[in-house]
Amino acid sequence: MKSRREFLQRALLSSFIISPFANQVKAYAGTDKLNRNINQKGAQVLSTWNHGMAANDKAWSILSANGDALDAVEEGVKVTEIDKKVLSVGLNGIPDREGVVTLDASIMKGDGSCGSVAFVRQVKHPITLARMVMEKTPHVMLVGEGARQFAIQEGMSLEEEVLSAGAEKAYNNGKKNAQYKPIINVENHDTIGMIGLDASGKLAGSCTTSGLGYKMHGRVGDSPIIGAGLFVDEAVGAATATGLGEEVIRICGSFLIVELMRQGRTPQEACEEAVKRAVSKCKDLDNTQIGFLALNKEGEFGAYSIRPGFNFARHHASEQSLIDANSWFK
Repeated sequence: MKSRREFLQRALLSSFIISPFANQVKAYAGTDKLNRNINQKGAQVLSTWNHGMAANDKAWSILSANGDALDAVEEGVKVTEIDKKVLSVGLNGIPDREGVVTLDASIMKGDGSCGSVAFVRQVKHPITLARMVMEKTPHVMLVGEGARQFAIQEGMSLEEEVLSAGAEKAYNNGKKNAQYKPIINVENHDTIGMIGLDASGKLAGSCTTSGLGYKMHGRVGDSPIIGAGLFVDEAVGAATATGLGEEVIRICGSFLIVELMRQGRTPQEACEEAVKRAVSKCKDLDNTQIGFLALNKEGEFGAYSIRPGFNFARHHASEQSLIDANSWFK
């Protein structure tokens, strides 16, 4: 019997070593830094890029006072929408080819309630307008002139249509080349996506952007599209995306991540699988960067991108940090 047990133990060990999943196990080992923070009960908020630190500070002031996750993710990203140093969110952002700044935003609760606006002009806080669409209309999305009319109807003042100093400089430099070509992996180059869990266990998310710099007039990316740039399901978790929106839209990235978590994947594993899916579909990988951020209802979180350089901010009662995400390419 002893020799039989020893044989079975050796066989089991050797089968693990030569398993075709051995490389996958090794790949996930690099995410331990993220997954050590699992099952941290209580409120927390995550958001994309360096500018997420200031946004998280505002969101945390609400969550730490037992506030609602929806209020936190709205008020948090509003900080970024008016930050003059950020050229990729809000009216200070880099304009399209025509020199016009157009904004996209979405917001979602864990019960499925959601609202978004796209291709909207002159609105200081498109995230607030998206929430108004959710709460005051029977619709999910309003775009363009209709979104602007709705903003006026709801008493929002329209801002003067003038480029910020930073955006004007970037636009004038961009016109010298007269090329439409997305630039990959520019730190803080687009979007703030924020996902939060409050003390009562409610989840919510928000996403707002001025979109891809020098885009064609009328272009809309993933940020205002529920299931692409943002998705929240209170029974499972939440996810948001950043980067080249066309590639996120192709795979319904945020919805995909939440569904993978529903099937039992950790947030980290779900983000990695979504990137893998995007890479397999991408036709111009050399010029593409996307990143995903996810949080489940237990407080586990994860992040992953195509290329190095994507980071995200996290605020929890035990820590406040800026974390570099792992990536497909090293």
